[in-house]
Amino acid sequence: MVPRIHVCPLSKVDETARASGARSLVTLINAGTPVKRPAEIAPDRHLVVFLSDIVVEAEGHTLPSESHVTKLLSFVRRWDQAAPLLIHCWAGVSRSTAAAFVAACALRPNRDEAEIAQAMRMSSPTATPNARLVAIADAMLGRNGRMIAAIEKIGQGRNCCEGEPFSLELR
Repeated sequence: MVPRIHVCPLSKVDETARASGARSLVTLINAGTPVKRPAEIAPDRHLVVFLSDIVVEAEGHTLPSESHVTKLLSFVRRWDQAAPLLIHCWAGVSRSTAAAFVAACALRPNRDEAEIAQAMRMSSPTATPNARLVAIADAMLGRNGRMIAAIEKIGQGRNCCEGEPFSLELR
């Protein structure tokens, strides 16, 4: 069985966790947003990262930083890949798609970044990965700008209020 990363908005976490069989969860959300962990996910298999969906500093918001990406990378590298990983943010469009792309690049270091980004675009026409999260991860993973270029190549996804759940295979 090929491991999968599932991505969804906050409003569909419970149903996506149930339907996908996910047993690990990453939440990327603004501080103060209430998030209920699905019963299927053990507390030690749930990473919560408080950050805003921004790419430049803005008063009252938390700019994605290297410490956020470090937490994400540490968590996904501990994921045993026996059951799917679910990643969500508020809308399932930017922070969560960036985290899924970062996770796939980290876990499959020999897979082409452009191929991963294109697979994401094929699975989600609305995916618009947060450029700052991708840039930080690109530097940390030593990808020499290839992750940034891959996301730029797929461009901004279709405008929406909320993305549809999708999955990304880790081949």
